[in-house]
Amino acid sequence: MPNAIVWLRNDLRLDDHPALRAALEGGYTPVPAYIHAPAEEGAWAPGAASDAWRARSLIALDADLRSRGSRLLVRHGPTADALARLIADSGAEAVFWNRKYEPTTQPRDTALKKQLRERGLRVKSFNGSLFFEPWQLATQQGGPYQVFTPFWRAAQAQWRVPELWDAPARLPAVPATLADESAASLPLSPRPDWDRSFWQHWQPGEAGAREALEVFADGALQGYHSERDRPDRIGTSRLSPHLHCGEIAPWRIVRMLEPLRNRDNGADIDAYVRQLGWREFAHHLLHHFPQTPDEDLNPRFRRFDWAEPDLTLLAAWQRGRTGVPIIDAGMRELWATGYMHNRVRMIAASYLSKHLRYHWSYGARWFWETLVDADLANNTLGWQWVAGTGADAAPYFRVFNPVTQAERFDLDGVYIARWLPELAALPLPLRFAPWRQPEALATAAPDYPRLPVIDLDAGRDAALAAYRKSGPR
Repeated sequence: MPNAIVWLRNDLRLDDHPALRAALEGGYTPVPAYIHAPAEEGAWAPGAASDAWRARSLIALDADLRSRGSRLLVRHGPTADALARLIADSGAEAVFWNRKYEPTTQPRDTALKKQLRERGLRVKSFNGSLFFEPWQLATQQGGPYQVFTPFWRAAQAQWRVPELWDAPARLPAVPATLADESAASLPLSPRPDWDRSFWQHWQPGEAGAREALEVFADGALQGYHSERDRPDRIGTSRLSPHLHCGEIAPWRIVRMLEPLRNRDNGADIDAYVRQLGWREFAHHLLHHFPQTPDEDLNPRFRRFDWAEPDLTLLAAWQRGRTGVPIIDAGMRELWATGYMHNRVRMIAASYLSKHLRYHWSYGARWFWETLVDADLANNTLGWQWVAGTGADAAPYFRVFNPVTQAERFDLDGVYIARWLPELAALPLPLRFAPWRQPEALATAAPDYPRLPVIDLDAGRDAALAAYRKSGPR
């Protein structure tokens, strides 16, 4: 059998893998290869947390391949050179991969496809991560959607969930002559020891994704529609890092959930699939507006009066020392687990971009470095949505009050107590706003900030004044 390189990127699974399937059905011996070339990601090379996840995911994938008689080859970039060497060493006649949609990788992949075809190789790329390619859904005017509701309506009108494909139990062996550099050659932790506590909460790899889906289906799916905004409960799927690394296809999630549908959980399943729709929307936006990881989508915000960041205050936000418990709890959860509940992400983002009035990019960069699910499309959409600068954005006057948000979504203060144990002894109302009784706070938590780094009312008023003065009209 001739050899075909199956070039892996953010598709670290074997089931529902279009490129692997094409190689097998084309009569090739798949040569699975991962090329480590973070510099080619430009200004948005993977952050430390997602790098640490990816390294473990690659090790898990290599083990899965070896259990089937194959193995994973790891090479170091530049990608074009690494592919050329691998093709020469293996005698490969074809190269297959699943597409990525980031601004730097799309033009690189297009150039690679042209070069390889000119050399006489069979080259084909596939959609391995989305329900729709970013160019498949368009408004009546032919442009991209910038509002989610009509986007989702159009997606549902054309909704076709792919059939599942299970990888065979045995795969052809990779030629023994190929150097056996494996995933173990990649550093597990770009920041040694920082991520040690992450792995008490996560299992990177395809098996971990399957287990997370089963746990979700058996538990948090029931009541997802009403409970997903509650950080004090396990009310979400926690599949986002698995989706980010492509350890599970989004259509497999839908295919596994639909048979569970009944009259009690239909709204819950619909609500979750809608969240997958938001993920889809984010990737479509990034494709059509590749400048948005760094620039406001709404050009009218270019004249907005953002505050010059105070590095001390920025560090207080990053490390959970703002004096606002719900925000500090979220930032400490992030530091300890590489993850933050989505509702708390919105509260923390609003505080940074509106109360502190720092440009959203400062927060996006911190999340990029510390989130295990740091996806460029989702991260960009989320931050621009909260800041009011992006597609389908929250109105400029929507400034989340972190106290009332905590009272509404962390009703019993359980989430705050979990991540700020020094505040657990405070009466419940004070757990949300401990500065209201300085003496009680000093006794219970002498090291916790006595006051928020910025007065909440003053921060909100300053933000609204800035919007009125120099924001979009």
